[in-house]
Amino acid sequence: MELIQSFSVDHTRIVPGIFTSRVDHLGGYSVTTYDIRLKRPNIEPVIDVAAMHSLEHLIATFLRNDPAWKDEVIYWGPMGCLTGFYLILKGNRAPRELYDLILRAFRSVADAKEVPGTAPENCGRCLMHDLGMAKWYAAEFAAYLEANADHSEIFEYPAAERLVTGDGQHFYDS
Repeated sequence: MELIQSFSVDHTRIVPGIFTSRVDHLGGYSVTTYDIRLKRPNIEPVIDVAAMHSLEHLIATFLRNDPAWKDEVIYWGPMGCLTGFYLILKGNRAPRELYDLILRAFRSVADAKEVPGTAPENCGRCLMHDLGMAKWYAAEFAAYLEANADHSEIFEYPAAERLVTGDGQHFYDS
């Protein structure tokens, strides 16, 4: 069975950043999935579940209300490994083109007085939120993006090389 594209990324070398995960072409238009990685996989502690949930609500609300981007946003949601989020947009832009949007989104969390959409009618786990920790993670990631804006590694996935044996077995360099 073929590995899906996101499993072909060398997770031992990935750093926090903004990456193109995949581009799909659907009926004449493109849809791009971006990896918004806040933590180094398997090295840093994952994002607290309640804070991750709050960040999902806060950033999704920001993105879907941003005048320049709201019509491009298809999806914002957490990765199962709790190290970041997936952003799916119409079109296909280079990760650097999203830098300002993502930085503004994470900075906006500092001003939040409450997490939107947390009433029982609006949320499947309305009691599992932590605005204080969401603010902490958002500030940490925004500061990281600012400090590393000139480093290409925060915009380019480290690719895992497939090594193939004579009998067709696939191995990776990590």
